[in-house]
Amino acid sequence: MRYFKSRLEAGKLLAEQIAPKYAQKTCAVVALSDGSIMVGAQIALKLRCVLTMLLTESIVLPRENEAAAVVGQDGQMVYNALYSAGEIDEIQGEFRTYIEGQRIEKIHKMNTLLRNGNLIRRDLLTHHNVILVSDGLNDGSTLDAAAEFLKSVPMSSLVIATPLASVPAVDRMHVLADDIFCLNVLTDYINTDHYYEIMDIPDHDAVVKTIQNVVQHWQQLEQPGSVNHYEPTK
Repeated sequence: MRYFKSRLEAGKLLAEQIAPKYAQKTCAVVALSDGSIMVGAQIALKLRCVLTMLLTESIVLPRENEAAAVVGQDGQMVYNALYSAGEIDEIQGEFRTYIEGQRIEKIHKMNTLLRNGNLIRRDLLTHHNVILVSDGLNDGSTLDAAAEFLKSVPMSSLVIATPLASVPAVDRMHVLADDIFCLNVLTDYINTDHYYEIMDIPDHDAVVKTIQNVVQHWQQLEQPGSVNHYEPTK
């Protein structure tokens, strides 16, 4: 197991692995969190492709650590695939009111963020190799929410890229993706921040600015003396 100095470093390492296969293909990078933007920006710059972001929010039950469900920015909710159908029925019976309250709260939070800029459009992903990027996956629930959002998009392929993933997350990646890039598979996943020395997660305004500026930065990369990475303003 290796630790990363930063998400920027992890993004560069992933970009080096992805580029030989996808640099000449039509791609779109979709980050799954603010921290994932730091990783995804390096991949988008390497591939010269669009960078966007899909908002998701986890619903965690009282006295539990793992997400029971994840809500996407379009309001769709998916339950953690680690639960059986019987367990989901039990959860819905016992926590129905709590889950619905959390779902409404999470949707409101995401709608507030979306007012600062529409971060993803399905039409920009059509017939692209869509690369879902995370800075770390403890389980597959976020991937399931993303897959639900993308279900209506006719993609060339679905690629998942992450520096870190737990064994259950990798299992889910194999079910959902056509291609996978994962630098580390962890049998005992602590939390994503634990594996980075620097907490280089930008605030949400910087995330939106990063998305808007990536294409402009491509042009700067063509100039002599340019630096081949992009760091969002924090």
